[in-house]
Amino acid sequence: MQIYNSLGREKETFEALKGSKVGMYVCGPTVYDEPHIGHARSAYIFDVMRRYFKYNKGYKVKFVRNVTDVDDKIIDKAKEEFKGENLNSAVKKVAAKYLSAYYEALDQLGITARGPDIIEPKASEYIDRIKEFIKILIEKRAAYQSGADVYFDITKTKNYGKLSNQSIEAMEAGARVTPTENKRNPLDFALWKSAKEGEPSWDSDWGKGRPGWHIECSVMSTDILGDEFDIHGGGLDLIFPHHENEIAQAEGAGKKFARFWIHHGLLTINGRKMAKSLGNFISVGEFLKKYHPDVLKLFFLSAHYRSPIDYNEERIQEAKKNYNRFQIFFRRLDEELSKEKTVTKRIKPNKDIIKFKKHFEEAMDDDFNTPEALAVLFDLVNFCNKLLDDYDEKYRDILRGVQDILGDYIRIFGITFEKSVDIKSDFRMVKIKSLVKSREDLRKKGNFAEADRIRKELEEKGIILEDTKEGTEWRRKI
Repeated sequence: MQIYNSLGREKETFEALKGSKVGMYVCGPTVYDEPHIGHARSAYIFDVMRRYFKYNKGYKVKFVRNVTDVDDKIIDKAKEEFKGENLNSAVKKVAAKYLSAYYEALDQLGITARGPDIIEPKASEYIDRIKEFIKILIEKRAAYQSGADVYFDITKTKNYGKLSNQSIEAMEAGARVTPTENKRNPLDFALWKSAKEGEPSWDSDWGKGRPGWHIECSVMSTDILGDEFDIHGGGLDLIFPHHENEIAQAEGAGKKFARFWIHHGLLTINGRKMAKSLGNFISVGEFLKKYHPDVLKLFFLSAHYRSPIDYNEERIQEAKKNYNRFQIFFRRLDEELSKEKTVTKRIKPNKDIIKFKKHFEEAMDDDFNTPEALAVLFDLVNFCNKLLDDYDEKYRDILRGVQDILGDYIRIFGITFEKSVDIKSDFRMVKIKSLVKSREDLRKKGNFAEADRIRKELEEKGIILEDTKEGTEWRRKI
């Protein structure tokens, strides 16, 4: 399997550091506004990668996505939305409100947000560990105190700029120093920021304050995944300064840090950067008022993750057309195969289907080439439609084999292929997941009668449950 490593700027063969276990850290949301389709692309891309590692490669994936819940943007939003209230309380309200909105958006899209192998640490929960990390950097002379602030000294790190491929001179030329900053070098960055009146702050050896933005990711990732781990991901816009500074901090503390750096391209709207000021800001909720969640996923899959992707009506209509094409095929296939008695045993695919399977996996193994993998699925659909057009009983096992394989692959892509989703309905994904958890709790307590009642209720709503060693998984009936 080949993955493009931003650190070396080339594709490299991926081998997990710990055999069958993959440690993956992704920069998550700063919770100060409604989640938009750009956030959705980032979350979806890394969810597909996680699923491919897990379901197709057989890895056990520990997936970490942080939540920044203390930040200048959150403080500004708190001042705007809760004027006159205690700022500490207002900041917590803003963070809780928009984290809930983020989860709601991922639930509605069917993007995995929570689970036994997904960890989402919050910055506010890591203050003590962050302070300990900063102490280590000061002891190693990689950081220094300036008043009540603490800065990282970039002159004490080797090859600063190696991720962004920039020289110190070029970076210094673009650096800005505010009048309140008293640092030795324009590129030095804050690890600890002194408290401003009324803003959230914590006691420290350097005075009351709060962490800088970059430090939280270095601390969280190494605390959960270890001093060296497999993958660190995020958007191209995070390479500098955020990810560059993460590397400097981690290495300054004596850690090897991430082996592979994966960065996705950014999303534009009709060729322009998405911004509320331009009137082209599209929230996840606004998109789902018009389209099925799978339409957005197929739109994302149509471009390689490293490429930029432009959201426009033509491309969305093409994604909608592809969704309908898949939907019609699955309905047709299900209608034909449902004529036989229920079969639980998987059918061994014949040589024709193995060929498609091989090509799909070759595409995904080539740096997660989803456009090529998607094209393979379309070819497979065309192949099967011809069998259905000229149906013969001898094709049944071939089609059942296709049903199994396509089921595996749409699981990797998180696709449901249902006719419609009523976003305003009470029976949305949040409700489904709540019922699934309730059933699991009942089974643990031995209340199997009530657990079976919930299963039946979900089945009536078209939700199929599968009890596995890792817990209960669910899917919508195709």
